[in-house]
Amino acid sequence: MKMKQKRFIAIPFIVAMLAFTFIVIDQLLSPLLPPEGNKGYGWIAFHAWAVYFLAGANVKGGFKALLGYGTGIVMTILIFELAGKLGNTGFFAVPIAAFILVSMVIFAEKAPPLDFIPAIFIGAGAMVCFLSYIEGATYSHAAIVVLLYTLIGLIYGYTTVLLRVAYEKGGT
Repeated sequence: MKMKQKRFIAIPFIVAMLAFTFIVIDQLLSPLLPPEGNKGYGWIAFHAWAVYFLAGANVKGGFKALLGYGTGIVMTILIFELAGKLGNTGFFAVPIAAFILVSMVIFAEKAPPLDFIPAIFIGAGAMVCFLSYIEGATYSHAAIVVLLYTLIGLIYGYTTVLLRVAYEKGGT
């Protein structure tokens, strides 16, 4: 038992090194992405990295997470567009649009592989955050960046599992 605890000490450093490499990638990649002057999108990848584990820490779960993020992105665009059409309702335009579309999203709970509802909500949250707080953002900017960084985060989740399993198999 003590031997395993001693071996565990390297695992936090393995994960920390992954975080280090991702932050370097974000600092190199984000200036190349729209809109100009952004401050980076690492927060999206870190969410997706965690979602990989919530999805079961396996490729199938990662695929469902990616589909969920994509669905969340589409639903956000639909909510914003519907809210625009309901514009004369003022304060209630977005809440009404969200009520209609969120109720539809919950039906996905019964439709695998779209049944990973948390990923849909997190993907929608990333999209809303991007559109709300990144000056000059468009739907296409947001969708491309959110999906790209989601994919990066899911890959980092997969890599975390891969490295940890390889390390743990290396001895006791």
